[in-house]
Amino acid sequence: MYFAALLARTEDGWEASDTELDDVETLSDLADLAREASPDEDTVLVLIEQEDAWFGVVRVDGEEDPRIYVSDAAAAARSSYGEILLTDELLGRDPDDGDDLDALDLDGTEDGDDDDTDDAGPVAGSAESVPHGPVGDARILDDLGVTEKELRALASDAVTEIAEALGASETLETVR
Repeated sequence: MYFAALLARTEDGWEASDTELDDVETLSDLADLAREASPDEDTVLVLIEQEDAWFGVVRVDGEEDPRIYVSDAAAAARSSYGEILLTDELLGRDPDDGDDLDALDLDGTEDGDDDDTDDAGPVAGSAESVPHGPVGDARILDDLGVTEKELRALASDAVTEIAEALGASETLETVR
C-alpha cells in the first residue's frame, strides 16, 4: 500500500494535495508534477511512503534540480514508485554501465564462455547493486526543521512525522 502527497509551501503555510503517480514514469515527470502544484515556484515536497518498508522525499525548489532522500534504497528498488526515485546519479552509478545492448552476453556462451555464471557479481541496475539503507540528501529538510539525524531515525509513519515537524500534519490529514 502506497501513499503519496504533495506539500507546497505558500505564503499562507503548507498546502497538501493527494497525488496519483500512475502516469509518472521518471524523476523528471515527478518534478514537473511538483512544479505544477506551486505556480509561484515555492518549495514543494513529494512525500511517498510504502507502509513501513520505505519512504522517500523529493524536494523541488522552483526550476532547480530535484533533491531526493530515500530511507531504504533496496526496499524502494523493489517498487515501481521507488525505481522512479533511484536514479543512477543518486546511486552513484555510471548511467552507461550495462546499457549497451551490443555488449550484453545474453546466454553466457559467447566468446567461449560457458554457462557457469556463479562467480558473476551484481549487474548494474539490478536490485543486488542497490545499497541497503538510506541514500540521497539526508539534509534535504534541514532548513525546514527536520535535521539529518531526525530524518534518518524515522521509520514507521514517516510521512506523518515529517508533516508534524513542518507544521503541516492537519493539512496532510485532509488528503489521506
